[in-house]
Amino acid sequence: MSSIRPWRDIARRTSRQIMVGKVPVGGTAPITVQTMTNTLTSDAAATIAQIRRCEDAGVDLIRVSCPDEASTAALREIVRAAEVPIVADIHFHYKRALEAADAGAACLRINPGNIGSSDRVAEVVRAAKANGCAIRIGVNAGSLERDLLEKYGEPCPEALVESALDHIKLLQDHDFHEYKVAVKASDVFLAVAAYMQLAEAVDCPLHLGITEAGGLIGGTVKSSIGIGNLLWAGIGDTIRVSLSAEPEEEVRVGYEILKSLGLRTRGVRVVSCPSCARQGFDVIRTVEKLEDALQHIKTPMSLSVLGCVVNGPGEARETDIGITGGGNGKHMVYLSGVTDHHVQDADMIGHIVSLVEAKAAEIEAGQSVSMDVAHGKAA
Repeated sequence: MSSIRPWRDIARRTSRQIMVGKVPVGGTAPITVQTMTNTLTSDAAATIAQIRRCEDAGVDLIRVSCPDEASTAALREIVRAAEVPIVADIHFHYKRALEAADAGAACLRINPGNIGSSDRVAEVVRAAKANGCAIRIGVNAGSLERDLLEKYGEPCPEALVESALDHIKLLQDHDFHEYKVAVKASDVFLAVAAYMQLAEAVDCPLHLGITEAGGLIGGTVKSSIGIGNLLWAGIGDTIRVSLSAEPEEEVRVGYEILKSLGLRTRGVRVVSCPSCARQGFDVIRTVEKLEDALQHIKTPMSLSVLGCVVNGPGEARETDIGITGGGNGKHMVYLSGVTDHHVQDADMIGHIVSLVEAKAAEIEAGQSVSMDVAHGKAA
């Protein structure tokens, strides 16, 4: 059946599906959102607390670094406490991979080429098979093999893809096929080109990311351009937004990227104006307060916050709840796209939060449908 809004259609690349614990990755499964803890993994309590915050933000998979025995020793407790599958990040020390698999990690993030000899790779594969672990091959422009740098002269898409294919072969030679692959770079152009080439060469799930993207604002922009470009082209099965910010912020940004493309929905989608001299209330501060007050809402729905009547009524017709600034501190509230009542400045934040909570409860109970569904903006 043809889409009524073909300009919104994204034809996803067909990839084979693997399981990371209980979470399917690839195929027709929803694109998953990942992050990585920054606590010492050996401090199980601190790591679990951080994982809880990420779970509240909606994370699907969480990676923890396992650089030493103390980390893998704590991993069993962390895995038991987490509600989402845990990916163990392994570099160089193959024994950490064996310990992580035995401790219950759902996935091992490794570069087979830096684990050591073929015998060591075989040991890691046996441990992964025995414990039902997937493997994520992580190629990074900042740590390419010396022979590839000599061959190509610098990190380039062809070098990243060749590295990925070499690592894939190491796993396939040991009859292991439960893997996903990333070819990350901090250069957006390099990363996007490498992923596009790799997508043509393999059928495995792809883990997207712009590595070392930067701080919250700069990194969000770079990640949105790079990851968004690829997702729009139908490429990508799981994403991690790499920010110099707390991991729960990475999760929120990841969801916003997916929400903007209609690939996943979670929580309140806010439509708001940049504000100007026409505004009937302080739009910027109002949106800040509402976004903070509505973080607990997980039901997909929409809210428009517009400062004046120029675009306010039009945007409100497309959202579940809307507010448009009026004169003398008296503002119009819209419900399901229809004008409903007025609210005064002093009562506005609490009133809107109450309306959103009530609407979310109605949607969850099946008593109403989000306007995003009615207008084809939900996926």
